Amino acid sequence: MIRYSRKSHISSYRSSCITNGKRSINSKAAFFILKAGARHVSDGGKLISIGTALLAAFTGNYTSYAGSKAPLEHFTRGLAKELLGRGISVNCVAPGPMDTRMLAFLSIVLSIATAILANSDKTLAFFYPQENEGSIAYLKSGAIGGRLTEVGDIAPVIKFLVTEGAWISGQTIFANGGFSTR
Repeated sequence: MIRYSRKSHISSYRSSCITNGKRSINSKAAFFILKAGARHVSDGGKLISIGTALLAAFTGNYTSYAGSKAPLEHFTRGLAKELLGRGISVNCVAPGPMDTRMLAFLSIVLSIATAILANSDKTLAFFYPQENEGSIAYLKSGAIGGRLTEVGDIAPVIKFLVTEGAWISGQTIFANGGFSTR
């Protein structure tokens, strides 16, 4: 449980479970960014984190990634409860797979590396080796319009949460064109 007080700044959260070397950067980043947000947000303010729709999807190619992002959802719910007294809403927006520069970059690197290793006995292992034309086509096929999520799909959701959505707190909003549902 994340414990927040202006004095302790979530100090009761056992740092050993976050810093034991076995947690991913996604878990650590979520924890420390929300911790800093809790310290600096004004009473009545909003904290919005960005997760992933893979939290509600079953796709074996992204098991490690989804697992590393899962703590964000739990930290969001816990912190929302802890900041109730200050009137702060805390939510997570979970976009579907996005057409980011990283996807394009990984696809290019994968193509080059595959070509280089074609006549080699070495194997290819990237963090996301599943990124290829087929996997991207699969991700597109699960959403409205057969496309990946775009920033323009997510910005209105965040705008709503920070303006009119003050009553919404402790939620993960899956904004992914139907890619995953809960």
